[in-house]
Amino acid sequence: MAASVSPTIQNGSLPGEQQQSFYADVPTDDYTQQQQQQQHASPPSSIHNAPPPQSYQHQPHPEVPFQQLSPEELQQMDEQQQQLYLQQQQYQYEQQLMFQQQQQQQLQMQQQYDQEMYQQQTVQSWQQQGQGQPQPVEMEQPVLSHAHLKPGHKATLLSYTQTLELYRQNAKKTNDPELQFEFAAFMIDAGKPLEDAQTRTELFDEAMKLLRKLATNGHAESQHYLAECYASGFAKGKPDFDKGFPLWVQASKHGHPDAAYRTGRCYDEGLGTRKDNARAVQFYRKAASANHPGAMWRLGVITLYGELGVQASPRDGVKWLKRAAQAATPEFPFALYELAQLHERGIENIVFVDPEYSVSLYSQAAELGHAASAFRLGECWEYGKLGCKQDPRLSIHYYTLAAQQEHPEACFALAAWYLVGSPGILPQSDAEAYIWAKRAADKGLAKALYAMGYFTEVGIGPRKDAEQAIEWYKKAAQAGDKRAVQRLEGVPIDDKKDGKRDEKCTIM
Repeated sequence: MAASVSPTIQNGSLPGEQQQSFYADVPTDDYTQQQQQQQHASPPSSIHNAPPPQSYQHQPHPEVPFQQLSPEELQQMDEQQQQLYLQQQQYQYEQQLMFQQQQQQQLQMQQQYDQEMYQQQTVQSWQQQGQGQPQPVEMEQPVLSHAHLKPGHKATLLSYTQTLELYRQNAKKTNDPELQFEFAAFMIDAGKPLEDAQTRTELFDEAMKLLRKLATNGHAESQHYLAECYASGFAKGKPDFDKGFPLWVQASKHGHPDAAYRTGRCYDEGLGTRKDNARAVQFYRKAASANHPGAMWRLGVITLYGELGVQASPRDGVKWLKRAAQAATPEFPFALYELAQLHERGIENIVFVDPEYSVSLYSQAAELGHAASAFRLGECWEYGKLGCKQDPRLSIHYYTLAAQQEHPEACFALAAWYLVGSPGILPQSDAEAYIWAKRAADKGLAKALYAMGYFTEVGIGPRKDAEQAIEWYKKAAQAGDKRAVQRLEGVPIDDKKDGKRDEKCTIM
């Protein structure tokens, strides 16, 4: 079906140009004067008869007409229409974010105005009755929703500077551990991008103090989050599994699936505790029973190959991998890759060879950010493997996805593409080839180390440098590259190949 483009996209305009003011409900000065005149004309007989503060009515979010398109419909659009569509989508998101911030400000302004009016009316009533000046009346502030402050919502302190203190007070006066945890996580997320070191440190210290209190009281999510802070090095500047491990154990006892998986990894790898294969499998099974994708993947590999003292059972291992693949996430896409490899080679009477299905699984994993899967797809489209036709554009695309995640083989493959170029797709560039080859060499890839020696010797890149080339060859020889050993022994390079751009890739 042909993609349908909304009129807004077709004419190139963006929504929201005729939106009403978000402060339409805030009383103006004229309105305030009118109310005061009415109060002087007919004063209330007592404080109990004073008019109550005006109730705040939330202004509804103006609906922005926006047509969501499926990936298939988006692909059928030309480049200009796609760009307009994405701009409109981003604009709508920014409008919604702006509305939330303005609504927050409007609520504060209305509450302040209501309180001032109430106190003014109270003062007038007491003065008319000859009872002097009353004490200011503090209106109770409602506990606001913290749903948008949950971790992962990319909250920033700059968006909530005026409300941070209000949220802090809410967290202090409530006994809800979930709200307190959300506030602590918000402070950490909001403090990370701050340039002011003192403000950032103060936020982090306050958040960690609150998390420790919640963890001590048995709040599982706080225990897990605090363990992550220690294990990632956030709390002390370096990983501290000695403090993270017991917190994960406590959280797993409270039924936290990810904490159970992390506990299993600690026993599996000896992080913060001694290695214990039996306990590792025990916690993996506990997390897998709650459909944790990472635990199901690890349990599948253990059962498939008979690791950690578990008897090998390919059939059961494949079952776990299939369950993990169905629940795959960007953090745990590994089961998709494992299954793709199995369908490349097959397992008799258990997994049949299906190259097309392997490519499908690799594609799903690559979309979730799995570098090894993206590299494998790059190979398939470059050399025509697994039923894929040779396609330089797709090959370069997937190599780039993997290389951006510092996958050594992908970095080197991308260097090879830049060395020869692809007409209409990728311009030839010795400089880019040198950069990507060096990134692969820095990861210790033997053939990339040899390529760096070759580049430096013949002058592909910054400049020729015979001494530096020898150093690269030595590193390559230590990494096991036989060509580097031969070059150090004096075997000459075939200079005839240097004049032909398409033959330079023979060093790769």
